[in-house]
Amino acid sequence: MRLRSPAAIASTLVVACAVALVGVALAAGGGVREQRPWLDAAGVGQRQLLERGKLERLRAGRAARARLRLARARPLTRPAPSPIATATPGEAVIEVPIAQAPAGGAAPVEPAHPVSPEPPAVEPQPEAPAQPQPDPPAQPPEPKAPEPQPAPEQPEPTAPTPEPAPETASPARAAALYWGASIGNQLTGEQAPWDMGAVREFEQIAGKQVSLVNFFSPFANCPTAGDGCSFYKFPTGPMESIRKYGAIPVFSWSSQSIPSRTSEPDFQLADVIAGSYDSYIREFAEDARDWGHPFFLRFDWEMNGSWFPWGEGANGNRPGEFVAAWRHVHDIFAAVGADQVTWVWCPNVDPEGIFADLASLYPGDAYVDWTGLDGYNWGLNPAKPDRWRSFDELYSATYARVAERLAPDKPLLIGEIGSTEQGGSKAAWIEEALSAIPSKYPKIGGLLWFDTYDDGMDWPIETSASAAGAFAAGIQSPVYVEGAVSTTDGPIPPPS
Repeated sequence: MRLRSPAAIASTLVVACAVALVGVALAAGGGVREQRPWLDAAGVGQRQLLERGKLERLRAGRAARARLRLARARPLTRPAPSPIATATPGEAVIEVPIAQAPAGGAAPVEPAHPVSPEPPAVEPQPEAPAQPQPDPPAQPPEPKAPEPQPAPEQPEPTAPTPEPAPETASPARAAALYWGASIGNQLTGEQAPWDMGAVREFEQIAGKQVSLVNFFSPFANCPTAGDGCSFYKFPTGPMESIRKYGAIPVFSWSSQSIPSRTSEPDFQLADVIAGSYDSYIREFAEDARDWGHPFFLRFDWEMNGSWFPWGEGANGNRPGEFVAAWRHVHDIFAAVGADQVTWVWCPNVDPEGIFADLASLYPGDAYVDWTGLDGYNWGLNPAKPDRWRSFDELYSATYARVAERLAPDKPLLIGEIGSTEQGGSKAAWIEEALSAIPSKYPKIGGLLWFDTYDDGMDWPIETSASAAGAFAAGIQSPVYVEGAVSTTDGPIPPPS
């Protein structure tokens, strides 16, 4: 055997030790990949953190969307208009579809407030005449001639005192307004007030409690010729539901039958005047008296148009018959002692002056407690395209005729108001209207938004998140009264 040198032996031992150590490591770790287990542990941990972050963001997003539900418009399909409301037996009240007049071109808007005249100009004042001076005496002195007498002093002319210019008064502001809506079945599947849950849904969108709730009923239901008619009694149940909820009922009652037609020979104004329906009207008035609480009665509204059978331009009605029919019905209520009824005379806005003359249709101050106006911005909705009109364009001229000239001592109720989304910004339109009403139209004491799909028109405030938000923001003004119950024995006064 050949002996190895000490250096070779040492080198061999080093190599052997290294091999042994690698073998131990492999046995203990199970392979090269497992020598660094922290890589997998870190990778798994990182993925878990990423997944956990995604879940937390998803939950936060859902919570945020839930918080926004009250401000967002709920997605709606457009159901077919359902004018007939199911009512309890003996208290059936049926809503009449609300048609609107065709709108024409633009018209000049009458100023609601005249411009103050300028003060009269002051003429320049003439100077006082100079006094003549005597001549000096001549030299040498001669006998004095009589000195000339000074001319009598002329009084200085007095300039006319200018009359003070009339002050330019800023438009008066309404102290407070009732507000509410006519609420259709799109929110809960049933109209208010038969389902007061619809009112609660509307209030959640608006963010405030209503003070008025409007609903509709004709005299009768005459489904087909020859089958007779069923007449609708005073709606005690719905009236009581509104009152207990903390609002004032507004009842729109029409002297017609349904299905609604412009030609209804059995429901002409002459039939009302002749007493054909006196027994029905008297029983209705007695039930209203016995219920005993105040409410607004908006009778035969929009009478200046020809789209309802009680208009003087429709259904064979003649000039002068609307006033006679109104007074006849009013007199029956007065005769039975239904004194808590507040009578609302409510024509349609007429910016171009194309409808019937309002003065010929006004029953007189003794027969009217509140006046009213209905008006819509039809925009470019394909269901009935017109053009985009601002609130002032629609209302200012007719407001001036009614509230400033025809019935200046009466408060005014906007009985129906709405705007489409098509043709402009519905949100901006709502913002402008809710701001202008209390600041520029001081006689307006209440308004009712028409929150109903009707004939393809998108009137409800919840048709978009922006429209709902604009309405909620505007109605928060303290001028719009939150909740109201009137206890007066006579006509309801404006809120204070």
